[in-house]
Amino acid sequence: MVGEWVDKFPEAVKKISEAGHEIANHSNTHPHVNNLTLEKNEEQIKQCADKIEKITGKRTTLYRGPYGEYNDIVLKAAEQQGHQTIQWSLDTLDYTGLTGEQMWQRLNGKIKNGSIILMHNGTKHTKDALDKIIYNIEQSRYNIVTVSELIYKENFEIDNNGTQKLIKE
Repeated sequence: MVGEWVDKFPEAVKKISEAGHEIANHSNTHPHVNNLTLEKNEEQIKQCADKIEKITGKRTTLYRGPYGEYNDIVLKAAEQQGHQTIQWSLDTLDYTGLTGEQMWQRLNGKIKNGSIILMHNGTKHTKDALDKIIYNIEQSRYNIVTVSELIYKENFEIDNNGTQKLIKE
């Protein structure tokens, strides 16, 4: 969640958290983080984390930079703020106004073990599309888990696409 969205919709943040969903940090103001200094990146992450924690009582541990941007400075800032960076592997393009059926067609046949699906809160059809997408994923015999349950916590590297790769010892 973006900190500015958290400011506007604190009751929604609380409801989402209380429903058992994992909330991750997506910066405070959604800037182009690749253009920011280490200090400004850390500030963006800390401010958002503070807002979410104040409402939910839980500190965020995952961070995805706005626009999917990341570089060594962004990665270091997230790490210094106690966050692990994540990316997505499948994009619903929900922010373009696609319907739920169109979003599913973008995902259908592309989901595999470890897929992370990009969706946004506050877009036109995302809320209404979720039931259909979740049902279809489960019918495809995949389990839906939180990102924290899915990702590697140690012995990994991130390739230039933002994908985690287990380091073979």
